[in-house]
Amino acid sequence: MSHESAETEVASTGESPRYRVLRCWPPVLLIVLMVVARYFSVWFPELPMVWAVGAFVPALLGLLLLLWWLTLSRANWLERFLGLAGTIAALGAVAFLLHPTMRGAPQVVLTMPTTIAAFGLMLTVLGRWQTFHRTTVAVAAAWLMAGFSLLLQNAGATGDFSFDFNWRWRPSAEDIFLAQRASATNAAGVVGPTAESLQSPPWPGFRGSLRDGVQSGFEFASTWRAGGPAELWRIKVGPAWSSFAVAEGFLFTQEQRGAQESVVCYAADSGQEVWAHDIKSRFFDELGGLGPRATPTLDQGNLYALGAAGWLLKLDARTGERLWQVNLGEITGQSPPMWGYSCSPLVMNDVVMVHAVGPQDLGVIAFDCQTGQRRWSCAADKDSYSSLHPTQFFGQQQVVFVGGSGVKFIDPKTGNVLHEHAFPIAGYRAVQPAVVDADKLLFTSEYAGSRLIQLQASETEWMSKELWTTRNLKPDFNDFVIHGDAIYGFDGNVFACIDLATGQRNWKSGRYGKGQVILLAASDLLLVISEMGELVLLQADPREHVELATLQALPGKTWNHPVVVGDRLYLRNASEAVCYRLPTKSADVR
Repeated sequence: MSHESAETEVASTGESPRYRVLRCWPPVLLIVLMVVARYFSVWFPELPMVWAVGAFVPALLGLLLLLWWLTLSRANWLERFLGLAGTIAALGAVAFLLHPTMRGAPQVVLTMPTTIAAFGLMLTVLGRWQTFHRTTVAVAAAWLMAGFSLLLQNAGATGDFSFDFNWRWRPSAEDIFLAQRASATNAAGVVGPTAESLQSPPWPGFRGSLRDGVQSGFEFASTWRAGGPAELWRIKVGPAWSSFAVAEGFLFTQEQRGAQESVVCYAADSGQEVWAHDIKSRFFDELGGLGPRATPTLDQGNLYALGAAGWLLKLDARTGERLWQVNLGEITGQSPPMWGYSCSPLVMNDVVMVHAVGPQDLGVIAFDCQTGQRRWSCAADKDSYSSLHPTQFFGQQQVVFVGGSGVKFIDPKTGNVLHEHAFPIAGYRAVQPAVVDADKLLFTSEYAGSRLIQLQASETEWMSKELWTTRNLKPDFNDFVIHGDAIYGFDGNVFACIDLATGQRNWKSGRYGKGQVILLAASDLLLVISEMGELVLLQADPREHVELATLQALPGKTWNHPVVVGDRLYLRNASEAVCYRLPTKSADVR
């Protein structure tokens, strides 16, 4: 084109023949949709799988924004190539320099969409500039936004995929705990457990002796004084999503302590450390965060613990001395699952059983309690983060495994599979099942809802039939409880109650995030610990949601299961543990 014709085109169209005004409405729309998608789970927490919208949709919209730049932006091809290359280079360069906790999912959720959005936003602002400078400035904005991720570290995500970011230079909760522990002096006069104190533990492991999250025996007040229950002690602890096993006067839990996974015994009346057993192991995933996931199990004076990386230990609960250990990864040839080994060990008779996540017949493995040798194993889905569940149908003991394919009943003596009920889902199951009456089992998932089945047994086989299936209760990893004719638990991020006989919803209210619940059965009360550490006292009322009292009990994300023994409430998360005395019915609560 001649100089004269170029001037004629500029005069007639107002555009340079080389640099045209950009078509800006598509990136504006895409950036608005990215913001909406990111906060969609906050606005609509009750929708199934809503976390996936905020987690992945902004990144997909970001790719569409780059596609707009390459195809419909009206930029010339040199601009398109260099703009795309500059943005990808920013993402690539930052990937090498990120804090290790910021790699993986945080890149998809934060770094990638914000970097591309900054590139697109600057182009819309400068879209009328008919010069290559608009692309240069947009690429610079992408580099600046990508560089912001270099300033952060990540402690994991909440249930709605909101990450717990902190400045990179600030000490983490684990750093604070380790520094405090290093400067502390050993407490004098802390006496360890005795054989007698370990003989009949009131809360021997995950969710109690039946793994049902039910506390019985005490009647508690339905009102609290101003300020809530009396706080007896509070301590820093290492990161983990473990709960407590409780013997008379002692608590047992698991923690991450630097390069060591630790099984720890604390005095129940003071929170003072009694002993700690360390093994070199460290597990972190960018969603679940750092540390062990399972809860140790007390049995006959011994403590069984499974670490997130697959170490199964038997310890003397009096001293913490290691009696034997096995590495599940060496047995199965598998790496830890995405979110770590999460199965709290189950002891029945003379074997300890765990979900080993192995191929073929190495899905569930039973080890001899005395020797640690493998006694039997059987096939099981990998897609499970729940714990094995003890049942006793038809006068015999069983172990129930719930996974992506459905539910499986296993003979704990032989490992033979007694029955399988198929209810396949395109995902994992991470919630304990529940025994209902003498012949029914209830199990759930976020992906497909809840199902109640009825079992029958003849001399030769077991059978099961579906009584109902409902999407009115869809917990992710948040266990439910049953009281009377009602089921109480989390439907996504919202607390709910459904009818046990029909699966129909009674009510749905209380946005407690993805927390946990325990039933105070004799008092018709529920204690909910919200995802952000708020303690909530609820009436176990199938007719309506009745919130009786609240208390901010712990700081930050709390996925750990609460424990109530006697009138003591034990809570912990990835940074602190606390003990409260709950007011009983006989106490003055005015």
